[in-house]
Amino acid sequence: MPWLDLLLGLTLVVTAALALAARDMFRAVIMFIVFGLLMALAWVRLQAPDIALAEAAIGAGLTGVLLLDALGYLRRPFGSRVDKPEDRP
Repeated sequence: MPWLDLLLGLTLVVTAALALAARDMFRAVIMFIVFGLLMALAWVRLQAPDIALAEAAIGAGLTGVLLLDALGYLRRPFGSRVDKPEDRP
């Protein structure tokens, strides 16, 4: 199915371009996660399931979660604390 491979490659390029051109950081992170999942699918099509699993787990999963967590910290108002002073012993 060469048309499927061509479609997958084109979708990868478009997703990468959308991730780079996104003005909103949340949209860029989501596009990065989608790119990682599509890249895992590309590795499956290339008959490399071990690399596909690593790409899905690390590239899309773990890195995506870390980027979303960092984005959450960036959106907090400056000077706000994670722990409140009354919570400390």
